[in-house]
Amino acid sequence: MNSISFSSNHWVIRDRQFIWGDRTYLMGVLNVTPDSFSDGGQFNSLEASFQQVEQMLPYIDILDIGGESTRPNAQPVTAAQECDRILPIIKAVRDVYPNLPISVDTVKASVAKAAIAAGADMLNDVSAGRFDPDMLPLVGRLRVPIFLMHMQGEPRTMQANPQYGDVVQDIIGFLKDAISIAKACGIPSNLIAIDPGIGFGKTLEHNLKILKNLQAFQAIGSPLRSPLLLGVSRKSFIGKLCDLPDPSDRLFGTIAACTACIAGGADILRVHDPQQVRDACRVSDAIFR
Repeated sequence: MNSISFSSNHWVIRDRQFIWGDRTYLMGVLNVTPDSFSDGGQFNSLEASFQQVEQMLPYIDILDIGGESTRPNAQPVTAAQECDRILPIIKAVRDVYPNLPISVDTVKASVAKAAIAAGADMLNDVSAGRFDPDMLPLVGRLRVPIFLMHMQGEPRTMQANPQYGDVVQDIIGFLKDAISIAKACGIPSNLIAIDPGIGFGKTLEHNLKILKNLQAFQAIGSPLRSPLLLGVSRKSFIGKLCDLPDPSDRLFGTIAACTACIAGGADILRVHDPQQVRDACRVSDAIFR
């Protein structure tokens, strides 16, 4: 692993500085899966995935690689299958781009361990460590950053009938508990980032209420504020609002949602179209920061 350091308000990963509140950082999505909701099957070969990395490279701050779909009704895969999908691309990217921060989207500790050994720098766990009891202790030992996301239920059932008392307060409570559990497993506060999980066990109305109240998430992790990651790119709520069933048609809606996220204080946006979203970030940062 290359040099990584952290303080109360920034991360330094390889040659990149992430100063929270300074600007919006972009996490480029690379799904090396056959069944992801937006781009399944497009990048599940080493050549295709590497070409996609090259296209995104000028516009992203972090590359997020995933080998298991978490779309609604997605079926789980084994750790061996997941490793077979992601490890070759991690190694290839690390060899060619030694300073590009790499995140791995996984809920399995064994996959996380192998990915970090192959050259990844951080972990993006959509279960916030709930699906594998070994995940958070592993991260505590490795001392790498982790993104803890809220999801109601699990991918196969999360959209069946999601219900909340108050969706914003319920998620805030969940994320505070997740941070406490992570800290108890030896993960320092300044290595923990949070994600309210847009589209993961939420209705259209739930998603909109979260996005309208993003500033409520700013105090999570207090006195040390946890960086806020949002993943709105191409999500189904945009399709419903714009009557666009094909996720690849949702670019303009994605840009609008990303602008709202920045206005609400998001630190990192997880996106499929970083080139187009970057310009929206620059303008929004100039206005809202």
